[in-house]
Amino acid sequence: MGTPGQTHPRPLPLARWARRAPLLILSLLLLATGVALIAAFAIESFSAMDSAPDAPAVRHLSVEPDPIYDRVISEATRAPTPKPTPKPTPTPAAVAEAPPLRGQNFGIQIPRIGVDAPVNTYGLDANLIPQVPLNGYEVAWYNWSAEPGTGSNAVLAGHVTWSGAGVFYNLEQLSAGDEILLRGADGTELKYVVEDNFLVDPHDAGALSVMGPTETDTITVITCGGTFYSAPGNPFGGDYTNRRVVRARFAGVSVAADSAVAAGSES
Repeated sequence: MGTPGQTHPRPLPLARWARRAPLLILSLLLLATGVALIAAFAIESFSAMDSAPDAPAVRHLSVEPDPIYDRVISEATRAPTPKPTPKPTPTPAAVAEAPPLRGQNFGIQIPRIGVDAPVNTYGLDANLIPQVPLNGYEVAWYNWSAEPGTGSNAVLAGHVTWSGAGVFYNLEQLSAGDEILLRGADGTELKYVVEDNFLVDPHDAGALSVMGPTETDTITVITCGGTFYSAPGNPFGGDYTNRRVVRARFAGVSVAADSAVAAGSES
């Protein structure tokens, strides 16, 4: 029973439900169709995002570095290359007259700095490191380099200090135009003219290029340079921060005056 004064909704008669049913069914169908369209659109959008090209920043990270990058690294790590050596001034006939000089068969003279020293043959040690004289007055000619007078690069080395001044103590004073003379046991003298005097870093593998072959008759004279520092375990008690390199080109061949005089007196 109801409470006095309260009105209750009356159920719709069956005939009225029957008239409204088609409208309700149509509304439900339209609602379902809208939901399906929305879902399809959402799925298509996500699929398109997955297949779309990467953003520019992502593509940049996924591609290989530009080849120019490798060239820059190569240029940055390359050792300083000595200036190209001009062709020697002597005529081919003069070069042909120059007999090759071999280690223990010639000496070196550098008038500008007072050098007059014997040259002996040296090679590489067990660790493939160039051997050096165990005194301060001797100069090494390396047997893996060209023999002086044969048209390529003859490499010579000596100490800058050895319990005092070494044979190449003043090598840094040489400049373009100074002469270096190599004199054989028979008095034959090969003259070279200095073209360059510079420092290289011994820890730079590219610095080894100064000891490589050349297209013209050249000598490369090497000693220590820069600043000395103590190095425990080093057989010489320390090392220098750099190596000094002097490059000189072949400029002529002659017979030393004293040899010519001696030859004349014998006849």
